[in-house]
Amino acid sequence: MRHDVKDLRLAKAGQQRIEWAGNQMPVLDQIRRRFLKEKPLKGQRLSVCLHVTTETANLAIALRDGGAQVVVCASNPLSTQDDVAAALVDRYGADVYAINGEDNDSYYGHIYAAVDRHPQVTMDDGADVVGVLHGERSEQLSELIGGTEETTTGVIRLKALEAEGKLGYPILAVNDAKTKHFFDNRYGTGQSTLDGVIRATNVLIAGSRVVVIGYGWCGRGVAMRAKGLGAHVIVCEVDPLRALEALMDGFEVMPAVEAAKVGDIFISVTGDRDAIAGHMFRSRSSRCAPSSRAIGPRTGGRSSCSPTGDW
Repeated sequence: MRHDVKDLRLAKAGQQRIEWAGNQMPVLDQIRRRFLKEKPLKGQRLSVCLHVTTETANLAIALRDGGAQVVVCASNPLSTQDDVAAALVDRYGADVYAINGEDNDSYYGHIYAAVDRHPQVTMDDGADVVGVLHGERSEQLSELIGGTEETTTGVIRLKALEAEGKLGYPILAVNDAKTKHFFDNRYGTGQSTLDGVIRATNVLIAGSRVVVIGYGWCGRGVAMRAKGLGAHVIVCEVDPLRALEALMDGFEVMPAVEAAKVGDIFISVTGDRDAIAGHMFRSRSSRCAPSSRAIGPRTGGRSSCSPTGDW
């Protein structure tokens, strides 16, 4: 068994949380039980690059019970739950490469470790494994049967490869499934984003002016949850139909440069870079600018919460 996790002594706590999450995932449990009997993935090599959380842990366990050889690495170094990673290794016998807060070199080193297993199937959230396989490891493309991509940012990258005729193997765009964007993107991201803002800042949402940049399914969810917590929500959206929808949903709509003058909390859910830029806030002394889903590109490479005005 090969791995790189923070501390295997965290495994007991991680196992308890994995089991708790499993109780909330009855459909996956039914699939896992069927997999145990039928072994549909017997002998298949899977490289799973997702958020290393309790939910992903239950997915990895189900894939293992289906007969797959599973290796897990992180799709986001900031979301890795170290106790879960430890439990997957110590209690469930999985190969895991993920440490919360790992630097860029370690992050890509872990992705290369997953690719080193010569996967036949990939599961990606952001297309980083796919990117490596189409770049430095393109000689492995012939070994791939197929893959999945979880999120909007990754699907955009894959569609660009497809348009150029360079996509080397078939990949299912999980994000296009109705159960994904209707429910996970809208309700899951809406809740987790506001939860992250509260944990990071301890700010009171009620009475705050929350600026949501982007009104896709994730933006809809964030705006809905912020409104439910008592915020005055402002939406910034370049698509005129979505902007009109936001207005009809009861939100104020304005350009981001204007929202920067009045907002307190800014949340980018665009899937694109530089939606929030430092020059927009030169005259402001307090703001929080988190970025939901794929963190790096949307705020020019970082998420910022600053009471001083420094970026």
